[in-house]
Amino acid sequence: MSHTPWIIYGAAGTTGTLIAEEAIRRGHQPLLAGRSAESLASLGKRLGLPWMAVGLDEPSRLQRAVSDVDAVLNAAGPFIATAPPLVEACLAAGTHYLDLAGEIPALQHLFARDQAARARNIALIGGVGFGVVASNGLVTYVADQLPGATTLELVVKANNQQTSQGATKSVLQGLAGGGRVYRNGHLVPIRLGKGLKAFRFPDGTFDILPVPSGDLEAAYRATGIANITAFIPFRRSAAFLLPLVQWGLSLRPIHGWLEAVVEKRGTRQRESLAGGQRTSYAWARAMNQNGQQVEAWLELGEGYHFTAASSVQAVEHVLRDHPSGALTPTQAFGADFVLTIEGVRRWSAPPLAHPLQENTP
Repeated sequence: MSHTPWIIYGAAGTTGTLIAEEAIRRGHQPLLAGRSAESLASLGKRLGLPWMAVGLDEPSRLQRAVSDVDAVLNAAGPFIATAPPLVEACLAAGTHYLDLAGEIPALQHLFARDQAARARNIALIGGVGFGVVASNGLVTYVADQLPGATTLELVVKANNQQTSQGATKSVLQGLAGGGRVYRNGHLVPIRLGKGLKAFRFPDGTFDILPVPSGDLEAAYRATGIANITAFIPFRRSAAFLLPLVQWGLSLRPIHGWLEAVVEKRGTRQRESLAGGQRTSYAWARAMNQNGQQVEAWLELGEGYHFTAASSVQAVEHVLRDHPSGALTPTQAFGADFVLTIEGVRRWSAPPLAHPLQENTP
């Protein structure tokens, strides 16, 4: 295999293909990698890129593959399954590793390898796609404006054109583990479905719910704030079903059956909006014990296209700057990295009065 600067693992998937297309647009020639030779060959021919089929259950071949590049971008979810073998291969080879993880266990696994990454002088950076990049930059921004903050709330509202298999599997993994929040510096369980609130976005009022997302873990890692809750919009009429969903997902036969259904259905496209424009939002508020608070918003585009742009630009930063350690996007690239993504804007003054309305049933 001739030298190429970086690999996209999971390149033939929905998100991986978008990343490969964005990489070409920005002048890169990454190596496409994954399990399916047929899919990779087809994609490689269409894009004019080299490809290599290698499974995560082939540690020797995997290590040889990553030894010939400077960085690996893992786009294959669920990341709690795909990240560990790739991380170990990258540590052995001395190759930078990045992924799109939005799962708490996947990010925890990555952060636990911080000392090993520093010893090898490489970076392990999780969550370089939509969600974590946006929320991590925003929570760091508000935390920096309020030193000594003790409480942090964040909301991410994605407006996506499609839903990939990997993303859906990652959601199933997260729900199976139940609700989570940070309290007094510890990740603690809460009942899934508890804490429903009405929240006013620039485009209307929606119900939001605390979720066990990777945004939560990355926010704690980046800011050190002791009390953190992460929310997403959720339909009020379905919230009461979540404990039952969690119970079902905890049973291996049901979880396995649902994953099989996801694979069979494949990527799900949503109806196009008039004008083709989709807008996503993120909001964060830091508060201290004296009642002072700082809020900020981000306006973003469609989630999957944001991920393609943010992940390729993250790779560019790593190849240029060579950070080391297990890092969040903000720790690696700074709070303003998100603003380098086309179409993103941030404002500090809350445009809406009292966006969180305490009306939990």
